[in-house]
Amino acid sequence: MSQRQHPLARIASTPGRLRVLLNVWPPFLFSGIRVRHVSADFRHVRVRMGKHLLTSNYFGTQFGGTMFAMTDPFWTILVAQNLGPGYTVWDRQAEIEFLAPGRTAVTAEFTLEKAVLDELCAAAAGGQKVLRWFDTDILDRRGDVVARVRKQVYVRRR
Repeated sequence: MSQRQHPLARIASTPGRLRVLLNVWPPFLFSGIRVRHVSADFRHVRVRMGKHLLTSNYFGTQFGGTMFAMTDPFWTILVAQNLGPGYTVWDRQAEIEFLAPGRTAVTAEFTLEKAVLDELCAAAAGGQKVLRWFDTDILDRRGDVVARVRKQVYVRRR
């Protein structure tokens, strides 16, 4: 089983290129989602979404779908970049829990610990599929959690 890569993913082979590419990617660009930081080792990402007309819902708070979108690709990208081409990595499931109205700009951070990478490698060593949940809090300007996103990532050694 081979994992085909989008041509733009090959271009985004460095953290700086990935950040620029995602910032001009239409779903992020037109939603006011900005990737602020991608670490040199592809193990940390910080994303921000401003609050404006295009990200607001009927009630004037952050649109939940856009908050979800700002978290969508990152766990899979971080895991795939760190495990390398010897692994197939996919999103499998996702869920979001809204805890408070998003009345301001919001941010999300993703940090992939080395221990988690070691755990994934060990669990996939025999070629079996591994399913791992990752949690991300979406915070408002004051640092209060407005939503919690869970993503399940599929990993299999090729």
